Amino acid sequence: MAAEAKKDGIGETIKTVVYALLIAGVFRTLFFQPFWIPSGSMKDTLLIGDFLFVNKMAYGYSRYSCPFSMCPFEGRIFGSEPERGDVVVFRHPTEGTDFIKRIIGLPGDRIQVREGVLYINDVAAPQTPEPAFEEEFARQGPQQQYPRCDNDAPVGEGGVCSKDRFTETLPNGTSHSILNIGDGGRGDNTPEYVVPDGHYFVMGDNRDNSVDSRFPQSVGGVGFVPFENILGRADRIVFSSAGRRMIYFWTWRADRFFRAIE
Repeated sequence: MAAEAKKDGIGETIKTVVYALLIAGVFRTLFFQPFWIPSGSMKDTLLIGDFLFVNKMAYGYSRYSCPFSMCPFEGRIFGSEPERGDVVVFRHPTEGTDFIKRIIGLPGDRIQVREGVLYINDVAAPQTPEPAFEEEFARQGPQQQYPRCDNDAPVGEGGVCSKDRFTETLPNGTSHSILNIGDGGRGDNTPEYVVPDGHYFVMGDNRDNSVDSRFPQSVGGVGFVPFENILGRADRIVFSSAGRRMIYFWTWRADRFFRAIE
């Protein structure tokens, strides 16, 4: 009797685990997609090692975010339109990899950067100076890359790596933090881009360390992002680890757990 009860208990545990995994799989497939931040292009909004779930229902399903292997429709269903300031994960139009950036320009907008200042329809987006963003000069994340700094003197291992920080306000009133590493970079002065219908203009918050819509696909950039390539919106950081491996608990950033993305 005891052996049978123990066997039944093990069987129930296995079934519970299987059901939980199935539910988690359905939940992930239909509603949310996990995403690790691999690079520093969205600092200081998102840091290398931040883990988040992408809201796939924010803009509806497309052929890229569809929960099935093949979608029986073109375009999108169920969703709303992206807004300026939304942080989105999208499929690169030519490379087929997933990127995360902030939506800056909507269809029909004229976008240009002049001397590091963003202009939307020929109006500058105000930048309010904030205290500098500081981080340790050390290898970061699985790729073990050093951060770029704007310090006057060279920064050694373990030193303070500093970047100028501003709050940028978009025409719809949304504000977010942006970083500047130096003046005169290749993304600080651009041609004027007119966003085509059904496309979006995206930029990283770490402006001098982001390959985005300022650079056309012909030179390795992102160019304009089609609406159907957007996988979803990033709303909240769930977990964050500054280490090379997630299991290195001493590198966890507890102050970033469940933080809203602005």
